[in-house]
Amino acid sequence: MNILLNEIDQSEDKGDSFPIFSAEDEEGLKKESFPDVLPILPVKNTVLFPGVVMPITVGRQRSVKLVKKAYKGDRILGVLTQSTEAEEPTFDDLHKTGVVAVILKMIVMPDGSTTIIIQGRKKFEVTEKIQEDPYLSARVNYLTDTFPQKNKKEIKAVIQALRDNSRKILQMNPEIPRDAQIAIDNIESPSFLTHFLASNLNHSTIEEKQDLLVTLDGMERAHKVLGYLLKEVQMLELKHEIQSKAHNDIDAQQRDYFLRQQIKVLQDELGMENTEKDIEKLRLRGMEKKWPEEVAKHFMKELDKLSRINPMSAEYPVQMNFVEFLVDLPWGEYTKDNFNLKRAKKILDADHYGLEKVKDRIIEYLAVLKMKNNMKAPILCLYGPPGVGKTSLGKSIAKCLGRKYVRLSLGGLHDEAEIRGHRKTYIGAMPGKIIQHIKKVESGNPVFVLDEIDKIGRDFRGDPSSALLEVLDPEQNSAFADNYLEVDYDLSKILFIATSNSLDTIQPALRDRMEIIEINGYTLEEKVQIAKKHLIPKQLLEHGLAEDQISFDAKSVELLIDGYTRESGVRALERKIGQVIRKVVKKLAMEEKAPSKITNKEVEELIGAPTFEKETYTEENTAGVVTGLAWTSVGGEILYIESSLNRGKGRMILSGQLGDVMKESATAALSYLKAHAEEYNIDYQVFDNFDLHIHVPAGAVPKDGPSAGITMLTSLASVFTQRKVRPKLAMTGEITLRGKVLPVGGIQEKVLAAKRAGIKTIIMCSQNKKDVEEMQADYRKGLDFKFVSSADEVLEIALLPEKVKKPIDLSIKVLEKELV
Repeated sequence: MNILLNEIDQSEDKGDSFPIFSAEDEEGLKKESFPDVLPILPVKNTVLFPGVVMPITVGRQRSVKLVKKAYKGDRILGVLTQSTEAEEPTFDDLHKTGVVAVILKMIVMPDGSTTIIIQGRKKFEVTEKIQEDPYLSARVNYLTDTFPQKNKKEIKAVIQALRDNSRKILQMNPEIPRDAQIAIDNIESPSFLTHFLASNLNHSTIEEKQDLLVTLDGMERAHKVLGYLLKEVQMLELKHEIQSKAHNDIDAQQRDYFLRQQIKVLQDELGMENTEKDIEKLRLRGMEKKWPEEVAKHFMKELDKLSRINPMSAEYPVQMNFVEFLVDLPWGEYTKDNFNLKRAKKILDADHYGLEKVKDRIIEYLAVLKMKNNMKAPILCLYGPPGVGKTSLGKSIAKCLGRKYVRLSLGGLHDEAEIRGHRKTYIGAMPGKIIQHIKKVESGNPVFVLDEIDKIGRDFRGDPSSALLEVLDPEQNSAFADNYLEVDYDLSKILFIATSNSLDTIQPALRDRMEIIEINGYTLEEKVQIAKKHLIPKQLLEHGLAEDQISFDAKSVELLIDGYTRESGVRALERKIGQVIRKVVKKLAMEEKAPSKITNKEVEELIGAPTFEKETYTEENTAGVVTGLAWTSVGGEILYIESSLNRGKGRMILSGQLGDVMKESATAALSYLKAHAEEYNIDYQVFDNFDLHIHVPAGAVPKDGPSAGITMLTSLASVFTQRKVRPKLAMTGEITLRGKVLPVGGIQEKVLAAKRAGIKTIIMCSQNKKDVEEMQADYRKGLDFKFVSSADEVLEIALLPEKVKKPIDLSIKVLEKELV
């Protein structure tokens, strides 16, 4: 029994005293009223009883806020004991019965922590949860204890038995101050006496104490407390017996041996295994391990060190944890790879639509591994926008290889020790995340996904990306040094797959160690296939519908993609499909008429009008308007370049939120046209007498990149010559001052955008021909590709010989006449 003298003596702050809960106080408590809604303070490993004074150190931020607010107010709060070990408990982690308490004192300790001294007042039961943030609060129902009149013989006998047994405990335990007995003798209230003794039971569990709190019958509680006191008396008597058995063997040099004897006797009495048996089991497990010789020597050395440590010392559990972790690691334990390449391709195709480059690389790896069964695993980095299936691809790769799968999220990681581990000498030391996950997966060759490698942080604790250099280097990771293990571990058999949304934030040395595989955003056609094969069946299953109950036609899926989402991946599309299905499910549940086939009309009726509009080609009979092709993170787009001339002094105005590269493309195109004005029958004086305005709609959308170079040149040539532009024509390519056309990226997305917009002819650099040939035949069907290498070829194809309707006369004679 551990008597808290702070309850019966005085606080350390200015000698404020907290008197024992008297019978008069108990009577007054019955008349005292408390609010129906209480702020709830969760406590761990302790139970508060009515009348008992108890110091509590508050550490959680939520609890600190609650305590400070209550202390400034009426100082009343509810105390509930946790039923779990949760760090941030909710009502599900708390017992339902607790005690309303009054804060007697709040002390801010020198280390910044807050300690409160509270006194329990009355029991309550939670009837309704009110809130969980910023702290817990609940509606409660107050409970009343029942206790017979103390003049009855039975109650007198029980109370006397409680006092006698507590006196025995005090006599047998010299560590408890003598003042404690005076305090117990001065307690008059039988109810408070049982509560006081219950609070100070030393060998009772929290669940047993909570059971005492819930017991409202005073006599029943008194009998339970008496039973626990008798157990404590027996434990103390057994302790004295053990001490007397070992006493004959004790001398000045045998103190350590005496402590071991005590533990052995206790373990024999309780039927527990002793530490020597545990160490022997670890030794046998170590002998069965297939680990390198140096690791085996290190393990035996650490095990011998463990056997020499006193089990009661603080170092013993630390050393025990280390040797157990060492023997639990999968040293030389590998899963057998499945080399069925056709099966692997079938799994990859079933799980993911498209992503051919990644699939081919995995099949290549499997093929080489099949031929040479000792190949170092490649370090792959899947780079692309969110939602395209980079992380889920790791699971599919593990599935087709027949390996175990493990994922480590690196987003926000900023401590090098999270990768390399802590040195064993530190308190609370533990291995790095890499080694921890390998132990967890119980295999030395899993598929290990390093998610969001581009979002690693760095601060004064080190740079985790630098620690990953060793992990992801095939020449070094066969002997990875974790600070905690103190021996090398072989990571070379692990297939590491990193995922990233951006390459700019990845350290150059780390990027150099990885094989970058770019995963572009899905095209409209690919998204339609993904929706049909994966997303719609998945959403139907999640919403409890059979596949024959609702069907989507192709046009409705295209509308959902183009009209309601703007993304590279398919996450927003999946949410929109789910939204449509929920609307149908709602109608079915309410027994209303629901559509079985979803068309464009049903989509708009169910989830409203489209949010986005696609740019479509419109034929213009105006000089200077040319259709270009652009790549965006959500696919390809067509965009218009508009140029117009006004009387002025030769200034060039650019508008439409153009980036620096795009502005430079306009300048280069104009410079080229000025240098070759005579070739295109342009009077050079026009450039000095007219202001040129180039605009790229839409004005609210930022645009940049060099791929609009030849489009701007064509627009300028058209406006300065007033010649018509070939209808249903689009183009993409970079222009140089010498008139060379350079290749650009995003060809597949641009071609598909042109096809959707009704374009028939596309001009692009001849070096982009290979990109077009790699595309599926369906994507190229119906399009006429013109591959060029110079500006002359572009203008020859793009500009028609005839002038536009109502052309502007740009001759100098007209200008001079106007001036006169």
